[in-house]
Amino acid sequence: MRLTTSSKWSGRKWRPRLATVVVAILILVMALPLVGLFFFRLYENQLIRQTEAELIAQGAAIAAIYAQEVRDAGISGDKLGVPMPEANGTANRGADSPYRPIEPQLDLASDYVLATRPAGTPATADPAFAAIGARLTGILDATQKTTPAGFRLLDPTGVVIAGRDEIGQSLAEVEEVREALAGHYASALRLRIPNQPPPPLYSVSRGTRVRVFVALPVAVDRKVAGVVYVSRTPNNIIKHLYGERGKVTAAAIAILGGTLLIGLVFLRTVSRPIYALIDRTQRIAAGERGAIRPLDHHGTREMAELSAAFLDMAEKLQARSDSIQTFATHVSHELKSPLTAIQGAAELLRDSGSAMDDDERRRFSNNIVTDAGRLNLLVRRLLDLARAENLAPSGESTSVGAALALLPVDTRLAVRVEAGGDLALRISAENGAIVFGNLIDNSARHGATQVSITAASTGGKATVLVSDDGAGISPSNQARIFEPFFTTRRSTGGTGMGLGIVLALLKAHDGTIRLVDTERGTRFEITLPVA
Repeated sequence: MRLTTSSKWSGRKWRPRLATVVVAILILVMALPLVGLFFFRLYENQLIRQTEAELIAQGAAIAAIYAQEVRDAGISGDKLGVPMPEANGTANRGADSPYRPIEPQLDLASDYVLATRPAGTPATADPAFAAIGARLTGILDATQKTTPAGFRLLDPTGVVIAGRDEIGQSLAEVEEVREALAGHYASALRLRIPNQPPPPLYSVSRGTRVRVFVALPVAVDRKVAGVVYVSRTPNNIIKHLYGERGKVTAAAIAILGGTLLIGLVFLRTVSRPIYALIDRTQRIAAGERGAIRPLDHHGTREMAELSAAFLDMAEKLQARSDSIQTFATHVSHELKSPLTAIQGAAELLRDSGSAMDDDERRRFSNNIVTDAGRLNLLVRRLLDLARAENLAPSGESTSVGAALALLPVDTRLAVRVEAGGDLALRISAENGAIVFGNLIDNSARHGATQVSITAASTGGKATVLVSDDGAGISPSNQARIFEPFFTTRRSTGGTGMGLGIVLALLKAHDGTIRLVDTERGTRFEITLPVA
């Protein structure tokens, strides 16, 4: 089975599409506020603290009225309860301070929700306290009509003296009441409805499963004269949201709109350019040359850089492909001529060799040897070119003088270094010798008698000028001198690959070479990094 390029590199492992990931993230972002409303209890805890604070304020007012009634009734101290603790109220306040603020203490994260408050047990209250309770019952009933709280007024023994149907029952065994009878403020969270299913979410008045209980001791002559026991179901999130439904709706619209905006921005800046680049890749892979052009919309700077890098790579690969195709055409042409000549001469020797004289046979044999030698030279030069194009920089360095010292002495012309002979170049001595050797040999074959070399460095780059006094290069041939197999001396054994090898070697070492104008002969300018 033939695999496409994408399946070959991506494999068979399932991977989600970018759009799927984006949609999942957007849904998660949109759902986070809704999840927080139901499962994050911080706000609900704040509602419970607010309820406790309100009950403390209401209970303190009732406690003040009750304490005054006890004083006005002239009840003796032996009928009061235990002495009030010295450290009652908020800590770190002076004993002479007139203020004893009580801060809310309930916390959903740390406090246990107790069972439903136990029922009272029958008991008999002191007549003096019962009379006070009877006088305050009207006040409690009037107060309860305004606030949805339940009020119980207890005497120093814990018997209810005011509070609807529980009058005459003792609550002394209730935990928070017991604490208050000992002179300490106490509060508790208790289940509101026992043995019943949770109320529906739409029930505004019964939307909370817990009830807040607050027990405040009443102090008279620094003794516990009774307890104000207050309870109320705290506000819940559903009820609060219903009350703020306009703001909640606006927030939901803002969240939805923000999510859609994020999705549109992501689609335009990331998703759409990625799919456009994928489409462009497939078109380039199919051989469509017109697809090698910038995208219409990049979205982000990173996507623009990625697209530019990809198109640059595509252009280089296309140029490489064209170069290989042209090179293959040149190679086949260069090899075909000597092969055809060898084949023709060999066939003549085979078919008519017996009828030829010695001179004719020797001439055809020499042609075969000459053409075979040319083939051998072409193969060697092709190997040199392949090595030069695939060469990786070795990190070595050399100078012009050290590279020239590796060359054999050529008696045909003189080589002179006029300046910069010791300048260090980032190229190995062996490769430097190949570069200068090909240029010097090229000069000698074109009639030069002298080659001068000048080197200088500027800004981390070395510039090397190689000049000769030969016949020079005609204007019509100057644009083709670096083409493989281009030569004007094919008849004398030229392969046209010397300058191609030089160019490939210099490219491998981040260097360049170009032909520059000169009044006489030929001049090449080489640039290489300075070591």
